[in-house]
Amino acid sequence: MSSSPAATTLAGASPISQASPLVIRVIGACALAHLINDLIQAVLPAIYPMLKLNYGLSFAQIGLITLTFQLTASLLQPWVGYHTDRHPKPWLLPAGSLCTLVGILMLAFVGSFPAILLASALVGIGSSTFHPEASRIARLASGGRYGLAQSTFQVGGNAGTAFGPLLAAAIIIPYGQGNVAWFGLFAAFAIVVLYGLSRWYRHHLTLFKLKQGGVATHGLSAGRVKFALLILALLVFSKYFYMASFTSYFTFFLIEKFDLSVASSQLYLFLFLGAVAAGTFFGGPIGDRIGRKQVIWFSILGVAPFSLLLPHVDLFWTGVLSMVIGFILASAFSAIVVFAQELMPGNVGMIAGLFFGLMFGFGGIGGALLGYLADIHGIEEVFLICSFLPLLGILTALLPSLKKQ
Repeated sequence: MSSSPAATTLAGASPISQASPLVIRVIGACALAHLINDLIQAVLPAIYPMLKLNYGLSFAQIGLITLTFQLTASLLQPWVGYHTDRHPKPWLLPAGSLCTLVGILMLAFVGSFPAILLASALVGIGSSTFHPEASRIARLASGGRYGLAQSTFQVGGNAGTAFGPLLAAAIIIPYGQGNVAWFGLFAAFAIVVLYGLSRWYRHHLTLFKLKQGGVATHGLSAGRVKFALLILALLVFSKYFYMASFTSYFTFFLIEKFDLSVASSQLYLFLFLGAVAAGTFFGGPIGDRIGRKQVIWFSILGVAPFSLLLPHVDLFWTGVLSMVIGFILASAFSAIVVFAQELMPGNVGMIAGLFFGLMFGFGGIGGALLGYLADIHGIEEVFLICSFLPLLGILTALLPSLKKQ
């Protein structure tokens, strides 16, 4: 991914004219790396039923695995983003993927619950270095189409999350935990892709201003900006607490309520996550055209009627509604991230790290809490309780209306 002579003209080009084949290729490489990163992460919840059986784990212990991974992924991300906004570190990309490789190989051969927690933490640390830096590169290469770049980057991750359970069902579930090691090949390939991205990033630091749009044009006070960020954080909470019920426990819900096999339940999870990937792709470009706030309105509050219906329908409609929910709900995240970046221009990495961190953190806390509730009240009751969370989308009314840039 070396620079070309044409690339030297990018610094003075208009935002739209920057969308050259070279830049598009970089965004695609970011999305591919995100696909691999999140595919590896998705292996962990996909093998929860196997781990539960092999080690005699409770739902609360399953939740602790999720919490360990999500917290290591979330706590470091805002700091990494804040630091690299001011002191770019291109080498962090391949280094983080190396940490993921070690974690996934450990997961293949561990023999105890504490070792599973350590392996999960290592995968989380790898993720914490990946998201802020790769998200920033996608934005730098966007040519001004920030929503499109963010959603393309994010859809790579969602696609990886969708394919993870499917590959786990084909490679790991039938043949045993040791076959998790095959996913180390994906991590090794990711190191190669990220090394190429880090070289492009290093060569183009002089052509792009890291603090793109460094002067705020929205005219909001610092207090109003902080309040808007708080509202966005609450919306991320509602979205990812609800998403945690699917990513960690949807297979258990289907097995318990409809007596499905593990392999069949993984197929339904794949369909849900595939719908999430599709919804993510459309959220960013639509936000570029009609505004981020409108997308956030529709994505979170608009899913409430379907989430409230899901616990009360049969298997066919459970599959249909889960895909509708995944598609609609997923369109919010790209819009939320870009909205927040427009609130605080010049802090692209920190904002990306903060909101990816909140995504993982809320997902982890949600996974642990919902596991505890499932042990006490049953998994079906958990889905009934979670069905009300999208109603928090009404908080979107409190967001300011930013001028379209």
